[in-house]
Amino acid sequence: MLGAEQRRWLAALVAGVLLLAGCAETGTGGRGKGGGKNASAAPSERAKKPNIVYVLTDDLSWDLVDYMPNVKRLQRRGLTFSNYFVADTLCCPSRATILTGKYPHNTGVLSNDPPFGGFDVFNAKGNEQSTFAAALQKAGYRTALMGKYLNGYEPTKAQGSSRTYIPPGWSEWQVTGLGYANYNYNLNGNGTLTHYGRKPGDYLNTVLGAKATDFVNRSADSGQPFLLQMSTFTPHAPATPAPEDGRSFANVRAPRPPGFNEPDISDKPGWLRKYPRLRPRRLKEIDAAFRQRVRAVQSVDRMIGQLEAAVNARGAGADTYFVFNSDNGYHLGQHRLREGKLTAYDTDIRVPLVVAGPGVPAGRTEARFAQNTDICPTFQELAGLRPPDSVDGRSLVPLLHGQQVNGWRSTAFIEHRGPNYAHDDPDLPRKYGGNPPTYEAVRTAGELYVEYENGDREYYDLARDPHELGNMWGQAPASRKAELRSVITSYRTCGGPNCRDL
Repeated sequence: MLGAEQRRWLAALVAGVLLLAGCAETGTGGRGKGGGKNASAAPSERAKKPNIVYVLTDDLSWDLVDYMPNVKRLQRRGLTFSNYFVADTLCCPSRATILTGKYPHNTGVLSNDPPFGGFDVFNAKGNEQSTFAAALQKAGYRTALMGKYLNGYEPTKAQGSSRTYIPPGWSEWQVTGLGYANYNYNLNGNGTLTHYGRKPGDYLNTVLGAKATDFVNRSADSGQPFLLQMSTFTPHAPATPAPEDGRSFANVRAPRPPGFNEPDISDKPGWLRKYPRLRPRRLKEIDAAFRQRVRAVQSVDRMIGQLEAAVNARGAGADTYFVFNSDNGYHLGQHRLREGKLTAYDTDIRVPLVVAGPGVPAGRTEARFAQNTDICPTFQELAGLRPPDSVDGRSLVPLLHGQQVNGWRSTAFIEHRGPNYAHDDPDLPRKYGGNPPTYEAVRTAGELYVEYENGDREYYDLARDPHELGNMWGQAPASRKAELRSVITSYRTCGGPNCRDL
């Protein structure tokens, strides 16, 4: 019989042989600008596939992160993307892009409502078959979506209702379409509707937090890797805080960056040029709105801490990626704009992306460009899959793991259909909140260029003017104008590899 020391030596030898064999039989899940043909083909099988907890907030701007201690802790133990941009600043188009890795012109979801967007269009165009959830579930993951799906998912009519419909790819489904107030909603729990009223315990983020913890525990018991997407309505207006947060931050005011209540907007495009300066009453309203937003995100921040504790309690902390993100930004007072998000300015297009997990360097900032087209292929590669050629984005895994990458993108593309006059749309802009016409924009490391369908143009030299105060289109060199117009033209119709090569 072998002694204890001999048994340990033999076990280590067997483990080493198995590890070498596994390395010899598998390739790498990474890719540059090309990619594989099938998201279900796994070029590398991990001995233990990582879990992914994805917290996707609604309308959360960078200026709220300072009030979120658990998010700041994620930053200290992970990687913060300082140049992460969304391809559309409207909820449904952005979320459709996140789920599929495709720009709005390729998902066909250009607005929140039919015929140009919403859940019905997303579904009719076959997008639900190509989400990261469908790919990961096929690869053996338990997948859960809790909170918000897509605008229009929950219609008000009883006949033909989609409220109990569960899209392909999701093992667990705890979703409502009317959760903006965080009270008085119907939750579709795996096909069964449950009504929640206005009691303190009915607060949506509280309910979802408990269900998410239960999902983590059940997933740990199953032995399967899991993807959990916590998709909050917070801090979307009316930015309802949890009961315990309703009186907090009483003295907080909205930030006053240099572009706040901009004194001269005569150089701005026609849709904005006639906006009046913000008077004291409007400034108080903006401060009150920001205060409510700060209060509202406290429940999201606690949820992150709660989920980290649940994962750690099951011994899965070292195998779990935590991803914090927003579907779009938000402006409050910049450029004389009241409340809103539909512009191409950095307040609206540049949003938080923070990732912590296995192999991610702690306390680092990544300045290379990322977009919401990249979330889907990133999750696929983290799961050991090869993202399909059809995605427009690129996996961020090489950046997460500190690998050298050649030829990374240097631009971000933004497309928006407007103006929005749909009175039943929760994103209908308020008066002077910013309701621009259709535009396409490109953001570089030092520039913002916007083309409006009515012929207006904006160009900002961000190296000299980071707050986008002076529209320099009239002074820009003709050669640079031609280059930027060419970039917009290339993005406008790109798909798959053609997008990734830009």
